[in-house]
Amino acid sequence: MSNLTLNAQKRSEDLKMKDLREARKIPAVVYGHGFKNLNIVLEYLNFERVYQQVGFSGLVDLVIEGEKPLKVLIQDFQLDPLTNKFTHADLHTVKMDEKIKTEIKLSFVGEAPAVKGLGGTLVKSFSELPAECLPQDLVNEIAVDISSLKEFGSVIHVKDVVVSKGIKILANPDDVIVTVVESKVEDEAVAPVADLSQIKTEAEEKREKKAAEKKEEETK
Repeated sequence: MSNLTLNAQKRSEDLKMKDLREARKIPAVVYGHGFKNLNIVLEYLNFERVYQQVGFSGLVDLVIEGEKPLKVLIQDFQLDPLTNKFTHADLHTVKMDEKIKTEIKLSFVGEAPAVKGLGGTLVKSFSELPAECLPQDLVNEIAVDISSLKEFGSVIHVKDVVVSKGIKILANPDDVIVTVVESKVEDEAVAPVADLSQIKTEAEEKREKKAAEKKEEETK
């Protein structure tokens, strides 16, 4: 678990987005089972640093105006489509005795012989997996060892991934996480391979759409 802290203030209704941006702050909402939704304000750099370290699967201490810390997960956020800066965050409170559902990042470790020795291309179908567990069983990432990918067409399925005790993966066990395909060669030149790091996930596209709609409403 993480002991990182997000410091926050309660947000008044008359506080404008322009003022928040100038003060290097972002609006956020806290919600959860048995918790009344609360609008707050976060320090931009504080949120950015914490998110970079824990993503969506690390517990964070949320301290609102010096009160007793709340255990939360970063549930979602919105980005400005032009600047790619955070414009809003959703924080979900958790109870230590209740299971939660979240996305856990995948960390690909090792070296695939089919890539190094045969010149193949590594194709990742997942960058994170949906999971369910008690808050204390949360991990920031799940390691996927790709050293078993020795031939073109070799695959690693969801069911092949080893997870810590207490974590239940909610994806289809037969879904392919990663494979190696033969690189195409045409006219003595290697065909360009897509930069998978630049491919937007469905969640990212939804966040960008929400951000664009929110920005359009603010300018009306």
